[in-house]
Amino acid sequence: MAASASINRTLARNFAHAATGPGKSDPARKWKFIYYFVGIPAMALSGLNCYLNGGHGDPPEFVPYEHLRIRNKRFPWGDGQRSFFHNPHTNPLPSGYEDH
Repeated sequence: MAASASINRTLARNFAHAATGPGKSDPARKWKFIYYFVGIPAMALSGLNCYLNGGHGDPPEFVPYEHLRIRNKRFPWGDGQRSFFHNPHTNPLPSGYEDH
């Protein structure tokens, strides 16, 4: 009985060593490498892109299509025409942009 327990422990130790032995790569090390050398530069480049391009251009020309900006009910806040996250520069009302 004790001999089989000893053999089982030895086999378990050998299998564990084979799984992370010298020829195998550690998955945590691989993902850390990917994060540092792929993830962080990608986040930095996308942040730089947002900073440089800024999105401060003029909005597209307003075309009063009938199927857009339909108001069946008024919004329960303000004048009832502006959505909760309304931006007067980018979100037109049914009559057009507020800034123009």
